[in-house]
Amino acid sequence: MSDVLAFAGVSVVRAGHRLLDDVTWEVEEGQRWVVLGANGAGKTTLLQVAAGRLHPTEGVVGILGDVLGTVDVFELRPRIGLASAALAERIPAGERVRDVVLTASYGVVGRWREPYEDVDSARALELLDALGAAHLVDRRHGTLSEGERKRVQIARALMSDPELMLLDEPAAGLDLAGREDLVARLSSLALDVEAPALVVVTHHVEEIPAGFTDVLLLRQGRVVAQGPLELALTADTLTETFGLPLVLDRHQDGRYAARARPARHGSTHEPSPERPTAP
Repeated sequence: MSDVLAFAGVSVVRAGHRLLDDVTWEVEEGQRWVVLGANGAGKTTLLQVAAGRLHPTEGVVGILGDVLGTVDVFELRPRIGLASAALAERIPAGERVRDVVLTASYGVVGRWREPYEDVDSARALELLDALGAAHLVDRRHGTLSEGERKRVQIARALMSDPELMLLDEPAAGLDLAGREDLVARLSSLALDVEAPALVVVTHHVEEIPAGFTDVLLLRQGRVVAQGPLELALTADTLTETFGLPLVLDRHQDGRYAARARPARHGSTHEPSPERPTAP
């Protein structure tokens, strides 16, 4: 397998603050990564660098075989599928859903005069259908619910047949039903051997789809742990990441749950850091 992403000693400093601090990280073809951390941990900054939309202050970033800073990012970006709140805010409220997805072919937001072929329209509809959003094709983006917008954004991220797909908090703002529907669809995508390398950012272990392979945990811009999920994601690493004593449960279906570790007054016994539970 070859590296899709390769961070070597990457730091990002803005206004005297280190948003990322000496991050070394590699993503290979076929891997599905989740990035976990509290607010302000540097997760979104990490994804912006991985998307070629932010250059590091220090270190070297390899993206799809090119080195950031030596490549034309406007040629690189269409090879990367990106869904984020920042990108969603740039989509005109009056844009039809079909065009929201189509414009990803050119790596632009907002349709102007660029031409599209029938095959492009067919692919956009196919992707929307796969995500349960084909019925929205003629709706205006500004009229969609939060859950509908998330599905449309993922269809858009897949439109250019990317080699790397980056999703920044795709379940944020969704209710329980919407979250579970989205997590199931991401799980199906993760299990598709033809799907690109995936990186999903979240605050919550409950939002890790089954089929994801690896985890990167960040705290205050620094790496706490990284590697295969079953090894790197533990109660101890989660506790260090969030600064709160936590218990981690892993269900038989591959999903996770976390909660605060209950206080045991007068006892020095610590509960098992990780335990399997019934599905």
